[in-house]
Amino acid sequence: MGPSAVRVAGLDTRLKSLGHQVTDGGNIRVEIAETQNSGAPNARFLTQIADTCSRTAEAVVSCLQDGLTPLVLGGDHSLAAGTVSGVAEFHRSRGEKIGVLWLDAHSDINTPDTSPSGNVHGMPLAALLGLGPDMLGNIYGYAPKIAPENAVIIGVRDIDGAERANLKRAGVTEVYTMRDIDERGMRAVMEDALQAAGNGTAGYHVSLDMDWIDPEFAPGVGTPVRGGATYREAHLAMEIIADHGKMLSFEIVEVNPVIDDRNRTAELAVELACSAFGKKIL
Repeated sequence: MGPSAVRVAGLDTRLKSLGHQVTDGGNIRVEIAETQNSGAPNARFLTQIADTCSRTAEAVVSCLQDGLTPLVLGGDHSLAAGTVSGVAEFHRSRGEKIGVLWLDAHSDINTPDTSPSGNVHGMPLAALLGLGPDMLGNIYGYAPKIAPENAVIIGVRDIDGAERANLKRAGVTEVYTMRDIDERGMRAVMEDALQAAGNGTAGYHVSLDMDWIDPEFAPGVGTPVRGGATYREAHLAMEIIADHGKMLSFEIVEVNPVIDDRNRTAELAVELACSAFGKKIL
């Protein structure tokens, strides 16, 4: 329902008003959870999610081959394994690497061996960095999809002990917590983040989990954590991304209209997408 909420909030029309040509590629087929066997309790619905991510990756590759910029809507954050795999595969065929900006309250770097919940949406970054689960990480038959020095996490504020260990095991050092943003300001953090994600790469994928933003402004998310980015901080981050001009692809996840307030979270998601795609105040 998340993509529908974002469409209802006017994404297509707002992007067109900025001068972009927009094509809605429709929905990726996703199995209905209630009709499926959930599988192993430490990675529930992994098979179905991996299949969905493979279909997402193919759609992203096709989009890039057509010279378009993929904008993927979710859904929970497990879909990033598909989006990033598609972007990485397209650029790998050209002998290029990509970076990733992971804007999220959580690091999403659990594995089936470390996850306290068995929710695969807490595992996509681990998969993309080659920690597993293999079914999710080995789309296109190789892993990792991104180098640890080009994986940048921004605004994190809820990391469990196992995830801290996984960050070290994967070699990810570019982690900017909300304390970093509080102390240094969003501009300084984003400039450093974009430098790291863009170093030696063709550009970077932007993965925006709406729970990165404080629930005061984005209440319609599944795992809200107080103390996130403010409305203006979020827009500033997107504006800086647009200014740098190295964004290869963009995704918005964790829009859940069932628990939202009059579609506020989807409307903010549209506003932030517009800022990332070049909307300016003047």
